[in-house]
Amino acid sequence: RSFLQYGAEQGDGYFRAALAGFLSKGYGFPVHADKLFVTSGVSGGLDLVCTLFTRPGDTILVEEPTYFLALRIFRDHDLKIVPVQTDRDGLVLDDLKKKLAECKPKLLYLIPTFQNPTGQTLTLERRDQLVQWSRSHDFLIVADEVYHFLNYGPKPPKPLAAYCDTGNVISIGSFSKILAPGLRLGWIQTDAEKIKRLTGCGLLDSGGGMNPFTSAIVRFIIESGDLDRNIAKLISIYESRLSVMDSDLRQYLPNSVYTTPQGGFFFWVRLPSGLNALALQEKAKAFKVGFRSGSRFSSVGGSQDYMRLSFAFYESEQIQEGLQRLQKCLEI
Repeated sequence: RSFLQYGAEQGDGYFRAALAGFLSKGYGFPVHADKLFVTSGVSGGLDLVCTLFTRPGDTILVEEPTYFLALRIFRDHDLKIVPVQTDRDGLVLDDLKKKLAECKPKLLYLIPTFQNPTGQTLTLERRDQLVQWSRSHDFLIVADEVYHFLNYGPKPPKPLAAYCDTGNVISIGSFSKILAPGLRLGWIQTDAEKIKRLTGCGLLDSGGGMNPFTSAIVRFIIESGDLDRNIAKLISIYESRLSVMDSDLRQYLPNSVYTTPQGGFFFWVRLPSGLNALALQEKAKAFKVGFRSGSRFSSVGGSQDYMRLSFAFYESEQIQEGLQRLQKCLEI
């Protein structure tokens, strides 16, 4: 009955031990339970990090484009958001170097693997350089690594969680994409000093640790091997849907430009010249088809000729039907 009581501030120890075993196997390096902190998903973890490690008016760096709901969290904390350019290999280090010369950021938020919305993955060389600069320029790296286990091609570079002992990295993960989003369960992996700061916050002092009941359920899912089996099943399903969207994009939207993702959930598609995604989105309503316009993912209103398409939720037939409707919409 202990999991029906207030939870331990850092999260249930048995659950963290099971999670550490799962991550050690998946990441390919040892992960220790005492370096893990249980959260209510990535959003809850990111909000808590902002509460504890920033103050209103602080400058933070983000990828351009980036996860649009993370931008909302940062704005809720009254943080000054400075974008850093990206390319097909992730964060552009030359632009990051320029921004570091212009401002003193408190943290940098990024999605290093199968990024939302672009699907791009930060190269190993850039990861190494980024961590070095975080130390020399004294800023915190907050890595949203929620898509790391959903790869459909070559294994991605080691997660930024591998650098947590440097003292400048907070890695945030979640069960939302590999088990179920309704669980609202995730984790932070970081060094001992930051774990102590997280567990000592007033929120946990009052309410106890996050989701002890859900943690107990997921612990047994991990220990039974069901989580590994579920991930393998998801990868098979998503890889098939990705292939369908890839081929159908070429057939129905041949003038669009994109790079086929190797993992994650999304295609980041550039529309034919002269088209605005927001305007197309309005037209698409008449065809009962939707997508996310690129400007939603920009902190400065950019990417207006891009749209994000998700292949994770829909069956292959629905993906094909949706792209056929978009084709008709573009023909008007």
